[in-house]
Amino acid sequence: MENNFKNKVTYFKSEQLQGIQLPGKFNYPHNYQPHPLCRMAADELKNYIKENFGTEDEFEVGKMLGVLVVQDGTGRIGYLSAFSGKLYDSNHYEKFVPPVFDRLTKDGFFKKGENELNQINQKIEKLKNHPEFIESQNELTECKIVAKNEISNFKKWMKTKKSERKAIREKQKPILHQDDYQKLEEELIRQSNSDQFKLKVLKKSWNREIDRLKNQIAEFQTQINQLKEERKQKSNHLQDLLFEQYTFVNKKGKQKSLGEIFKETVFEKPPSGAGECATPKLLQYAFLNKLKPIVFAEFWYGPSPNSEIRKHGNFYPACSGKCRPILKHMLDGTATDENPLLKELSREKQLKIIFEDETIIVISKPHNLLSVPGIEIQDSVYSRLQEKMKDCEPLTVHRLDMSTSGLMVFAKTKEAHKNLQNQFSKQTVNKRYTALLDGIPENQEGEIKLPLRPDVLDRPRQLVDYKHGKKALTLWKLVETKNGISKVHFWPKTGRTHQLRVHSAHKDGLNCPIIGDELYGKPGDRLCLHAGFLEFKHPKIDKLVSFEEAEEF
Repeated sequence: MENNFKNKVTYFKSEQLQGIQLPGKFNYPHNYQPHPLCRMAADELKNYIKENFGTEDEFEVGKMLGVLVVQDGTGRIGYLSAFSGKLYDSNHYEKFVPPVFDRLTKDGFFKKGENELNQINQKIEKLKNHPEFIESQNELTECKIVAKNEISNFKKWMKTKKSERKAIREKQKPILHQDDYQKLEEELIRQSNSDQFKLKVLKKSWNREIDRLKNQIAEFQTQINQLKEERKQKSNHLQDLLFEQYTFVNKKGKQKSLGEIFKETVFEKPPSGAGECATPKLLQYAFLNKLKPIVFAEFWYGPSPNSEIRKHGNFYPACSGKCRPILKHMLDGTATDENPLLKELSREKQLKIIFEDETIIVISKPHNLLSVPGIEIQDSVYSRLQEKMKDCEPLTVHRLDMSTSGLMVFAKTKEAHKNLQNQFSKQTVNKRYTALLDGIPENQEGEIKLPLRPDVLDRPRQLVDYKHGKKALTLWKLVETKNGISKVHFWPKTGRTHQLRVHSAHKDGLNCPIIGDELYGKPGDRLCLHAGFLEFKHPKIDKLVSFEEAEEF
C-alpha cells in the first residue's frame, strides 16, 4: 500500500475553493460535464506539462491525461494526476500516480518475457532474410514463369503441328489408296501421341524442379511456423500472467484482476492496453491511500491522432471497451451519478407532424429523442408513432442520432416502405442538415471524404480508417460566421453513423466540432445539428415532394 500520497496530491488553496460546491456524487465516467474543480486542476496540469515536457506542438505524441479531485482524512481537498499508458518510456514521475502494475520494471517478468519474444522475432527475421531462403523464393517465382511460358509455347507448337496434320489428311485422302492412307493416318497418330508424350515429359520436368524449390522453401517455412507458434504460446502465457498482476480495488476493499473483470464481458479477455488508462490509475491510488474520490475528468494534451478524434485541451469521457468494465467494479460502493442517457430527456417534447397521408408520415424529431427504442430506453419516435397510429404499424425507413433533431419520414404500408428504402439505398434522397461549428473552416465550401468504421473498443464512437473504413462523402457550404461560431449546411451523400459529426471534428475534415458534441467536441446544452430539408419521390404518386423545418439554435 502507498503511504506517500502527500507527494502525489496537489492541494487546492482555500481561495480556489471559495464559492465552489462539491458534488454530492461521483460523476458518471462515460458522460459528464467537467466540474469547475476539474477544470482548475486540468489547467494547472497543462501548465505543469508545458513547463516540464513541452508545449502542445513539442509534445512527443498526444496523450490522455486525467485529474481526480479527492478529499483526505483531514477534510482537505486536492487532486491527483495521471496519464494513460506511459510517458516518454517511463511510468514514474513525481507529479503523477504510479501505474496499477509497472510492466516496465527492468528485471520484472514482463520485460523478461518481452525479451524472449524479441529473441524469437529476431530468429524469425533471420530465417526470413536468409540468403538461401530468399534465393529459393526468387528461383521459384522465376521457375514458374519460365515453365509457364515454355509449356505455353510447346502447346502452341503442338497446335500448329495438329493443323499441319489436318491439312495433310485433307490433301492426301482423295488421292491415296485406302491402304496407303491408312498407313499415313497411323503415322500421323504416332506423331500426335509423340507430341502428347513430350508435353507430359516437359510438365514433369518442370514440376520436379518446382517441387525441389518448394521443398527448400518449406524447410525454412516449417522452422518459421514453429517459431511463430512458440511465440504465440509464450505471448498468450505472458498476457495471462500480466492480466493477473493488474488487480483493481474498490471502496469496499474488494479486489479483482483484469482477467476476472473481463471474463464477465463480451470480450472475455482484456483488450490491449486495458488497465493503463488514467482513470483506473487515479481511483486505484485513491482507494489504496484512503482518499475519497470526489469527481474526475480526462482531457487530451498534444497533437491530434490520425484515426480517432482528440483535440488539445478538450475533455473526454472514459472509454467504453477498456475502462467501462474496470470502472464498474472500482466504483461499486461509491455513490455515482446515473447515466444521463438513460433519462427520458424528451418526454416533455412533442413530435411535430409535418405531413401525413395514407402511405407516409413526415415528422420533426426533437433532439435527445431516440429514433427507435433502445435497449434501456423505450421512448422514441417509433414508439410514439405506434401509440398514435392505431390502424397501422409505422415502418422505419431511416434514422437520426438521438442528439440530432429534424425531419424523418416513416412509411405506413409495406409497398411505401420498400419504395422509400430503395430511394435511400440508391442515395437519390436529397437531405440537407444545418449545424453550428465551434470554429471557422478554412474554406467556404467543399467536400469531405473520410472513410469511417466503428471504434470497437469505444462504441458508439467512429474512427477514420483508410484501410478498413467504409466510404463516407459529405458536401458542405458555409452559411455565416459570428463570434468564432460557424453555421454550415451539410449534404451527406452516404449515411454512415456519426458521419457529419466526425467529418466536422476531424483534423482532416473541417477541424471544427459541432457545438454540443460530447463525443467529438465539447459537451453543451444540445448537439447543434438539425436535419432541416428532406426531398424524395412520393412512393404512391411518384412525384418529388420536399419538406423543410428550421433549426431551433
